[in-house]
Amino acid sequence: MSPGLMNNTDSKAHLILFDCDGTLTDSHGAIVSSMQMAFATCGLDEPSGVAVSRVIGLSLQAAVEALTPDTTCNARIIEAYRRHYTAAEASLSLYPGVIETLKELQRRGYWMGIVTGKSKPGLMRVLKLFDLTGYFLVLRTADCCLSKPHPAMALECMQELGVLPERTTLVGDAVFDMQMAASANVRPLGVSFGVESAEVLYAQGAVDVADDFPALLAHFPPLM
Repeated sequence: MSPGLMNNTDSKAHLILFDCDGTLTDSHGAIVSSMQMAFATCGLDEPSGVAVSRVIGLSLQAAVEALTPDTTCNARIIEAYRRHYTAAEASLSLYPGVIETLKELQRRGYWMGIVTGKSKPGLMRVLKLFDLTGYFLVLRTADCCLSKPHPAMALECMQELGVLPERTTLVGDAVFDMQMAASANVRPLGVSFGVESAEVLYAQGAVDVADDFPALLAHFPPLM
């Protein structure tokens, strides 16, 4: 636990930390195709869709490093990926029921945040595109924090808002999300409509797995 986490805590606050890609946004296809095009742009063999899927959730730097042992082209791959993905962002969509569910969670008294392998500029574009900014009190991205599965993102969010681990839930679709939740000692809740199956998420410690976004409401009763 972060040294300052127990200071100035709000004993009644409940915090939900959401992953972004594969949890809020249906972006799996855009990520895979953008990474493959980035490799092709650099004259390299394209990684398989399965290989790219396995690194979704990591920071871009860590994802590229995991896909190729040759680091000489990493900077070019990263630059090309950013270009391709930014161009693809217009085609992204939220999963069904995201807005309505976030509104209801807010109405029920929950505080919410985002912990993501995206960069801060990339996350802010998503929040602006879908008018999500007003739902989230705290944000952590891979360019300002250690990459998942390190617990730093979750720990810093809890410390910033003064919320205890036992009153915090992390919602995500990837192995890295469940591993980060375990490391931060918060409740891990999976979603099966992103990159990983329910079976994999349960094996990684998820206490439950939601098959659609509105189903998350069953895990968060009204606080007031």
